[in-house]
Amino acid sequence: MFDAQMDAVYSAMKVLGYGDVEIMVAETGWPSLGDPNQVGVNLENAATYNGNLLKHISSGKGTPLMPNRRFQTYLFSLFNENLKPGSTAERNFGLFRPDFTPVYDIGILKQSAGGSPTPAVPSGKKWCVPKPDATDEALQSNINYVCSTGVDCKPIQPGGACYNPNTIRSHASYAMNAYYQTSGRHDFNCDFANTGVLATSDPSK
Repeated sequence: MFDAQMDAVYSAMKVLGYGDVEIMVAETGWPSLGDPNQVGVNLENAATYNGNLLKHISSGKGTPLMPNRRFQTYLFSLFNENLKPGSTAERNFGLFRPDFTPVYDIGILKQSAGGSPTPAVPSGKKWCVPKPDATDEALQSNINYVCSTGVDCKPIQPGGACYNPNTIRSHASYAMNAYYQTSGRHDFNCDFANTGVLATSDPSK
């Protein structure tokens, strides 16, 4: 798809007499989270597209009509934009969350062994809960962030199944775990700026 789009632009420019003009990709990417009606928008596809894109543009192979070339390419985007209006996907193009924790790795993190993207990999039974020393202010921020990403927060709204006990810590426990369970179950999905911790026992029981 990337090569086809690049060659389509090149062909059009060549017809107009601008075949010698360098082509730069100002924006390309794939969202890791979207609304239910947005087909193909998920963590695995985002990691696959961006990971393969990185390997492709770094290889110098070019495209069928422009072989042996590298193109200056800007990935959209580095960070999720949790305050951006619009669909859920519009807020989830980033490689990192606003708190600097990674959404997924396309081979650029220090601990990466190679250039292979790392999609969601389910783990054993774990739950994400607030750390005992996490402040209510920090936990409320976690709730606000999680609910802005498209995670269903209706259960902790008034009348919801998990509204009681009506405390910030209880609501944060639900929100943080819901995010962890739906975002890939990586350990870093429970970091929340060092206010979350993984537990091996179900906190709801």
